Amino acid sequence: MKRYFIFLLIGALPFINSCSKKDGGGLNIFSIQDDIELGLKTKEQIEASPTEFPVLDERNNQEAYKYLQEMRDDILATNTLKYKDDFEWGVYIIEDDNTLNAFCTPGGYIYIYTGLIKFLDDKSSLIGVLGHEMAHADQRHSTKLLTKTYGLQTLFDIILGKDQGALSNLALNLASLKFSRKEETDADLHSVIYLCPTKYYSDGAAHFFEKLNEIGSSNPPEFLSTHPNPENRIQNIKTKAEELKCSDTISEEENVSGYQQFKSLL
Repeated sequence: MKRYFIFLLIGALPFINSCSKKDGGGLNIFSIQDDIELGLKTKEQIEASPTEFPVLDERNNQEAYKYLQEMRDDILATNTLKYKDDFEWGVYIIEDDNTLNAFCTPGGYIYIYTGLIKFLDDKSSLIGVLGHEMAHADQRHSTKLLTKTYGLQTLFDIILGKDQGALSNLALNLASLKFSRKEETDADLHSVIYLCPTKYYSDGAAHFFEKLNEIGSSNPPEFLSTHPNPENRIQNIKTKAEELKCSDTISEEENVSGYQQFKSLL
């Protein structure tokens, strides 16, 4: 049996290496379909935990959801995402005014807390964060991190029939993954790439970190405890926008006044 495992592992290595190159480096034993399944399982876990994740019902909040969906569609329309047509890219609002956070599962299930929405001042800032979270899914950061964390045992589970029990256990941890500095920087830069062809400020994610700096060290949000230094991220984002020679055409009314109207819906 041990020899059989070894042969399976050796046979899988060329496939693993090819996937790693396509996704920009970093070992990833999961297939695109695995990303989709993990995201769906995470969504199911979130829906089964309304106390921890009080997701707003879209039927009763159609205007708010439409606003976010249109921003998502603006990003997808740039054709800069590798898995634009493969992932779900569903958007969900979590009603929690005390949490400054957003996350995106594998397969493109995007969750945004009302606390983050109300904290921000304009539409470009929010779409900058949205682009950042979508980048985590599109660059497959979560499953790369799971590969690194769980190692060969998970590899065996995947190779030997895609153990659904193992996938379910992994899904439980996806909403609280803590990415490395490298992964966060990568998501920041891809947010600029995604927004550059749009009407929005391509450095919108930097606006979020600038707003965080206004809070000061006496009351830092939890978001900062798991992410790199905001000062470095602001500079990296702005430098990328300058490098790509991005420009914006969004009106002040849409960017600020329209965003305030959106916030009043929540």
